[in-house]
Amino acid sequence: MPYLEETYDVVVAGGGHAGCEAALACARLGLETIMFTVSVDSIALMPCNPNIGGSSKGHLVRELDALGGEMGKNIDKTFIQSKMLNESKGPAVHSLRAQADKQEYTRQMRKTLENTDHLTIRQAEVSEILVEAGKIQGVKTLSGAVYHSRAVILATGTYLNARCIYGDVSNPTGPNGLQAATHLTDSLKANGVEMFRFKTGTPARVDKRSIDFSRMEEQLGDKRIVPFSFSTDPESIQKDQVSCWLTYTNEETHKIIRANLDRSPLFSGAIEGTGPRYCPSIEDKVVKFPDKERHQVFIEPEGLYTNEMYLGGMSSSLPEDVQHAMYKTVPGLENVKIVRNAYAIEYDCINSLQLKATLEFKAIEGLFSGGQFNGSSGYEEAAVQGFMAGVNAAMKLLGRKQYVLDRSQAYIGVLIDDLVTKENHEPYRMMTSRAEYRLLLRQDNADLRLRAIGHEIGLVSDEEYERTVRKEKDILAEVERLENTNIGASERVQNFLRAHGSTELKTGATLAELVRRPELDYFMLTEIDEKMPDLLEDTAEQVNINIKYEGYIRRQKQQVAQFKKLESRKLSVDFDYSTVNSLRKEAVQKLNQFKPMSIGQASRISGVSPADISVLLVHLEQSRRGRRE
Repeated sequence: MPYLEETYDVVVAGGGHAGCEAALACARLGLETIMFTVSVDSIALMPCNPNIGGSSKGHLVRELDALGGEMGKNIDKTFIQSKMLNESKGPAVHSLRAQADKQEYTRQMRKTLENTDHLTIRQAEVSEILVEAGKIQGVKTLSGAVYHSRAVILATGTYLNARCIYGDVSNPTGPNGLQAATHLTDSLKANGVEMFRFKTGTPARVDKRSIDFSRMEEQLGDKRIVPFSFSTDPESIQKDQVSCWLTYTNEETHKIIRANLDRSPLFSGAIEGTGPRYCPSIEDKVVKFPDKERHQVFIEPEGLYTNEMYLGGMSSSLPEDVQHAMYKTVPGLENVKIVRNAYAIEYDCINSLQLKATLEFKAIEGLFSGGQFNGSSGYEEAAVQGFMAGVNAAMKLLGRKQYVLDRSQAYIGVLIDDLVTKENHEPYRMMTSRAEYRLLLRQDNADLRLRAIGHEIGLVSDEEYERTVRKEKDILAEVERLENTNIGASERVQNFLRAHGSTELKTGATLAELVRRPELDYFMLTEIDEKMPDLLEDTAEQVNINIKYEGYIRRQKQQVAQFKKLESRKLSVDFDYSTVNSLRKEAVQKLNQFKPMSIGQASRISGVSPADISVLLVHLEQSRRGRRE
């Protein structure tokens, strides 16, 4: 029987946040790309929370934007509330978070994809990968159609053998009742891919008209909105914002949950998959934190043209009747009407240790993967992996160098390095605490760190790159001016210091020394600095941070220099570590399993001790001397 047969450069399986970024990266680099999705209507779907960004996740989105990705631009077009989190803390943990209009987010991303040259969208289920002699040849769909390609990127999200569960109800569907992908797992296993079973969950969606907001705390957006994308004009997005709301569970809520734990599939064994530690269900929180009298519940709108509200913090897989009872104990939700029940979702994903740092499978050349399929959680983590998988697939086909961001360059580097070097037995979530050099990897300087790389890849325009170069020059020039501008102890200066609760000067000081005072900042200097240039808002912010945290930044740069030394000591991915005397058996096993690219990467593998690293360094030095002699 004849089947449809087509040829592309790249096949992308999945149209979620990872698939979109992967497909756009490849197509924008001139490769003929086809993206498969089980439903065209679910492109860039937000099946869980209606927001982009948040603690550490905001860093990922801004880094992605700096490299030439799309997520930041898309949320700037479709947000309904924006907020910079952690502003009371230092700049290293400031994180942007925006509530999205879910339907508009999907529509805008789909519009972008549909109008990108070299990109074809196809609604179909990929059922097989085609591999010959360890090399990818393309894919086959459920209909039997064959799509030949030189690279395949798997971005299947939570759809593989998915089932949605609450109470005794178990539906073999993907998120939001969409069709699951039920055939690809068998093909992957047949080709030697090791699979895991993970779980995540989502709370109920409720009718806005049934909520008593007077019993809740209103959560407003920022007065001055900061865009996610460095390409977005800040003035173009200043607009009226919708409110979110905060309420809390109570002892009555917890009593209902505890009384029904035997009916929870999470505790009865009906759910096999491992769930995310840092985003637990409400029943999990009640069990693990019995001393807590209440838990936060965020009421978030799903969009401007719907009455559905998301109950953040109350994901659950409890039975329907228990959900109705427990939600109604929460202040403001006494008369709530549920539109969509909360549910848990189980799905197949891979053991990410099978991947190179480029997100290409070690055992199957030309097969890449990204997103929740790699065992991570979150839209933002998915998007950045999809982007890097797309870039590296494109670079491979174009015969160019591939890109691996290290831990000192980007949160993206931390995320991917953790996935490919550490054993992850639960969905991986990005957190600021995972980044050793977070004072350097701030969300505000992502363009200064990564625009040059995005330009080199070919996904950042000359104009955008030149703007970043100008910004960097302006920052350096202004910092130098402040360091070298002395100001005397005039009455005007003393009045300025008194007005801001700062100690008066006994002798002269530089303007930079004043900025370093905790109670002062660069922006306040407008009152006494007549030569202050008219800098752009984000440029002035960099001047302020660079001066205020100069000592900490210098120290962290020294730490990075040490890190780079270990990263520069390259290891062969074909090396057999059993030939190295004095390495412990566990280290030999782990090193042969992971095949690290450098001493630095080897040092981060669980089971490889500092003593093992010392042995490796001695072996490398002896090998180098032997080659020289």
